[in-house]
Amino acid sequence: MTRRAHCTLARWGVALFILVGLLGIIGCPGGDMKEKGSAFPALTDVNTSSWKKLAGKRIFFGHQSVGANIIAGLGDLAGEYGYIHLRIVEGTAPEVFNNPAFLHAKIGSNTKPQSKIDAFSALVLGGLGEKTDIAFFKLCYLDITADTDVQKLFRNYREHLSRLKAARPDVMFLNITVPLTTVQTGIKAWIKKLLGKPLGGHKDNIKRGEFNDLLRSTYRGKEPIFDLAKIESTRPDGSRASYAKDGKQYDCLAPEYTDDGGHLNAQGRRIAAEQLLIFLAERME
Repeated sequence: MTRRAHCTLARWGVALFILVGLLGIIGCPGGDMKEKGSAFPALTDVNTSSWKKLAGKRIFFGHQSVGANIIAGLGDLAGEYGYIHLRIVEGTAPEVFNNPAFLHAKIGSNTKPQSKIDAFSALVLGGLGEKTDIAFFKLCYLDITADTDVQKLFRNYREHLSRLKAARPDVMFLNITVPLTTVQTGIKAWIKKLLGKPLGGHKDNIKRGEFNDLLRSTYRGKEPIFDLAKIESTRPDGSRASYAKDGKQYDCLAPEYTDDGGHLNAQGRRIAAEQLLIFLAERME
């Protein structure tokens, strides 16, 4: 075989190798798990009396942008389901709770999780907490990254929550897992894998998973947990969006639920809002 023929075969071999890699990326975006789980419960699965009881509660939700996505989802659903009578109000004024309401507000600053813990505590220990039936807040994916001391952050979260429960024993406090982001895919991700470089989103989501696992193991079976991270990584058919790292599997945000890799799009916010409503209604049973 001539030298020219060898070169041609080598070029075709490289091209075939790249094509196979690209097909693998297209076929398995994000390294998704193929096992099927349970589909989401439906709003119609909740009995009418639970919706009536929920409508009579004073609820406070502290959040930032992903929380705002969920609030938008609640607004989407309110116009479709006449049996959901929630008065959704933005703000922190205690007088809003002169009547039942779902009160929500942005608290703290993104990338500063302690500021959110402190802000929520101040509101609950102030005049707002005196009139609240249910209270909860969520951290953002921006609050936990590869550099976060997860053990310290969770210890602070748990200690503050314990003090709040002692000070406001009549309030039902809910826990929410930290939302996730998508992981890097496509040709750049494939090249990074070949070079042994970390993919975008891998390390950050691992840290978020560590926090969420601590929250689950601490409160599961003892206190209510709204598992937002699990919802974000579960498709409607029950399959899970995840990726493998060092022999372990980690959850990530399902790509179809977001347009920017972190915030929830119309589909994502609707599913999260539906599951939050069901979660809250189930607490009324």
